[in-house]
Amino acid sequence: MKKLLLPLSIAAILLGAAGSATAAEEDVTAWRLFVADHDKPVVNVIDALDGDKLNTFTVKGPASLYRSESGATVFAVQGSAGTVSTIASGIAFHDHGDHADIDVDPAKMLSTQFTGQKPGHFVERQGKVAQWFDGERYALVYSEAAVQDGKSDAKKVDVVAPHHGVAVPYDNYAVVSIPNPDDASERPVGARIVGLDGKKVGNDIACPGLHGSAGSGDTYALSCETGLLLVTQKGDTPEIRHLPYSSALPKGSVSTLIGGKGMQYFIGNYGPDRIVLIDPSDAQSFRLVQLPTRRVHFAVDPVRPKYAYVFTEDGKLNQIDVLKGEITKSVRVTEPYSMDGHWNDPRPRIAVAEDNIFITDPLQSKIHVLNAADLKEGKAISVEGHPFNIVAVGGSGKMHGGEHHHDHHDADHKAE
Repeated sequence: MKKLLLPLSIAAILLGAAGSATAAEEDVTAWRLFVADHDKPVVNVIDALDGDKLNTFTVKGPASLYRSESGATVFAVQGSAGTVSTIASGIAFHDHGDHADIDVDPAKMLSTQFTGQKPGHFVERQGKVAQWFDGERYALVYSEAAVQDGKSDAKKVDVVAPHHGVAVPYDNYAVVSIPNPDDASERPVGARIVGLDGKKVGNDIACPGLHGSAGSGDTYALSCETGLLLVTQKGDTPEIRHLPYSSALPKGSVSTLIGGKGMQYFIGNYGPDRIVLIDPSDAQSFRLVQLPTRRVHFAVDPVRPKYAYVFTEDGKLNQIDVLKGEITKSVRVTEPYSMDGHWNDPRPRIAVAEDNIFITDPLQSKIHVLNAADLKEGKAISVEGHPFNIVAVGGSGKMHGGEHHHDHHDADHKAE
């Protein structure tokens, strides 16, 4: 076979193009904060790296915010307005094994939204969402991919009666809470596996007083008065086992759960001023940690997996070493925020992005920024109104040529 010889001029052009493509590849880090106001129907988008406001989206009511595992979508659940709005974060990653490419675009409101009475618990795993509605006889299960395309592939899953419960999506199934048969306004009494075709799978599992759920690794946990239900997947079907509380624990139970990132563990409240660290694989699964005062909010660190953070009503952020099972640092961040009063009064919330911890301070209209390495406070971010719920989206990746959308150009963009 003859070797194809290119004219020198064409070869030079091709070599130049290859060189410029390599030069155009750059490492890019982008992080954004999505911050909902406590009272107003707005979601602000803030550049986490420099504190600049990028967008303000108007929604229908004050929102609780949830990000998908991919970070590509942020869901604004507006319980009082009966609406779930969807926002494209503008930061997307494409995994190539040895590296990830990153796309950075302006955040935008997506056309797909979901409506129903009192939307509540939101659970997403592996690109599938289960949206609960406290006032409906069904939960909705749909895909993030459809939402991003401006479509809805939602299926309704029967939950027997309206109640304050939860659904967890698993491929062609969902695990749903079972309402109290005597009074659906009381806490649920158990969990069952239901196919998206409406058929029940296996036996119901008792879980009296079910309240609180979180995922970590390959396990999803539901908390009960008797312990935790641990849900894993075998093939495409979920399986449920019960992990009873240790007899060494004082009387009590978990009603709020968060799940570890990078390591498999759970943290739950255990009374107002204690938390419990839960390792389902350990013979001693439960370890209590005493807090200095009552807990306001807690969050895990997805970048430094052995740490979690608890904000307490004395205005302090407490760093928890989950391996040691103890508080390793405490710093004062805000004025005290008493847990007396209404459960939904504006109080601080925590999010972690790259090397910083962000804490909303709704009564002072700002977000505190702490360095995660030493918990030293940097310059705060001013936010109009009462900044409350907060999620962080972002990371680092390679960007190949093309136009890099600079966040600063979008500062005054508003969307209905």
